[in-house]
Amino acid sequence: MSQPNVPASDSASAAPRTTGARLVVDALLTHGVERVFCVPGESFLAVLDSLHDETEHIQTIVCRHEAAAANMAEAVGKLTGRPGVAIVTRGPGATHASIGVHTAYQDSTPMILLIGQCARDHLDREAFQEIDYRRMFGQMAKWVAQIDDPKRVPEYLSHAFHTATSGRPGPVVLALPEDMLSEACEHVAGAPAFQRVAASPSAAQIGKLRELLEGAQRPMVIAGGSGWTPDACADLQRFVENWQLPVGLAFRFQDTLDNEHPNYAGDIGLGINPALAQRIRDADLLLVIGPRLGEATTNGYTLFDIPKTKQTLIHVHQGAEELGRVYSADLPIVSGMPEVAAMLCTLKPSADRPAWTGAAEDAHRAYLDWRRPRQIPGDLQMGEVIEQLRAHLPHDAILTNGAGNYATWLHRHFSYRHYRSQLAPTSGAMGYGVPAAIAAKSMYPDRKVVALAGDGCFMMSAQELATAMQYDLHVLFIVVNNGHFGTIRMHQERHYPGRVHGTGLTNPDFAAFARSFGAHGETVERTDEFLPALKRAMQANRAAVIEIRMPQEASTPGATLEQIREQGRKMRGE
Repeated sequence: MSQPNVPASDSASAAPRTTGARLVVDALLTHGVERVFCVPGESFLAVLDSLHDETEHIQTIVCRHEAAAANMAEAVGKLTGRPGVAIVTRGPGATHASIGVHTAYQDSTPMILLIGQCARDHLDREAFQEIDYRRMFGQMAKWVAQIDDPKRVPEYLSHAFHTATSGRPGPVVLALPEDMLSEACEHVAGAPAFQRVAASPSAAQIGKLRELLEGAQRPMVIAGGSGWTPDACADLQRFVENWQLPVGLAFRFQDTLDNEHPNYAGDIGLGINPALAQRIRDADLLLVIGPRLGEATTNGYTLFDIPKTKQTLIHVHQGAEELGRVYSADLPIVSGMPEVAAMLCTLKPSADRPAWTGAAEDAHRAYLDWRRPRQIPGDLQMGEVIEQLRAHLPHDAILTNGAGNYATWLHRHFSYRHYRSQLAPTSGAMGYGVPAAIAAKSMYPDRKVVALAGDGCFMMSAQELATAMQYDLHVLFIVVNNGHFGTIRMHQERHYPGRVHGTGLTNPDFAAFARSFGAHGETVERTDEFLPALKRAMQANRAAVIEIRMPQEASTPGATLEQIREQGRKMRGE
């Protein structure tokens, strides 16, 4: 490990000297960080200088926008369960990066954002680009702090990694004054590598869970949320097999169980299968393992009664503060996902054929029927396109998306077969899919990575094509172009039918746009054009963009714009 350039001591016996920046990088190494995402800024040049000496251990990925850097760090946290790290400059850099922090908070993703801050003797004067980050990030991070003494860097970084990963995971923000980073100080001992801290269910709680489950007639499992591991997912699968339970997966956590598994009932989120929603309403017991039961998973807090569900509710979550926050559970359990899944997989039902035998198979048949494509207007059938993706991508392919109606086709028609093959923001943030895919490909260069984006969503982070090309990351970007902000237009037609304003878009030729970066570009306007374009894109040996052109009338898998407009007229009594 190289020593920083610091003033030499007058005494040969003096303690070794270092800098705040060097201690930051040492801490990143200690805690196992393999890559950081950044847009360079003068406020953290000292950190970049120290990273220069560690290129064999930490890859620095330079992005075109701080929002992308933060989203990439968040995606790493989702993929690994270990904090992704972004470094940005003060003021504009930090505000740009705030979207990634907000997503990490709402999605319960471990992440650390390091912000170069103004010099300490300039603070509280509204110095150049000065912001008080404790106030700015106070409601969207688990912990926000500023390191004013370089000797305390190991302590702060250790606390940051422990906080980000323990209990309900989430983001941590640390401000690093630029003069603190360059200040020479005596070398201080680093903290050991962080250890995840999680609760486990008690024997009494597992016993009560068994009692409630065996007394049920129509139980249902809802799983998902963050904190899962491959082993925990395998344990969950054994548990639901042993008990013959139908399983629905929470919004944008569809990769928690193999979607082809005979116990899989479908995803519980926006555009839920009405048959699945009715199955949940008719259940007499809900075993919820992992999700917060937020707005999307509960269909706007309408799927369950508040504060007490009519169903017996067993709610397992990593954070005690979430239990009873909206729904009062009959049995609340604070636990990490690996811990509870390991205990559940050892439980065996008393009866070989419980009262609900056959329910899982019925639920899975309903799911398979739901995911069959339905006809939509135009020459491009998006459901069939997703089916072709499903058939021609390997099971471990990673698919990412941001927010928009286009994602409902992916959620409904794709089949997630491999844990951590889905990266999408439950926070509903646009612009996420492109940087998330780049981060995923940087981590797993041998896995296929596909980003699905709407035209509006893609243009919020399209500049990161340059990042993919710079680091030779062969991501496939699929852009669904319908010339408007489709989700907002849908809501507009429902609430203000026929009064379209502020939702139209003028777009470039996305295939030509891709080629301008040196990427491969394709344009698809008919269903039968997609598969040949997909094969050419996957064989291009570089990043590729497939533009899919769709008519605006094809709003969702289940409704056209005219049908939505008519619903709006009826709501208004017209």
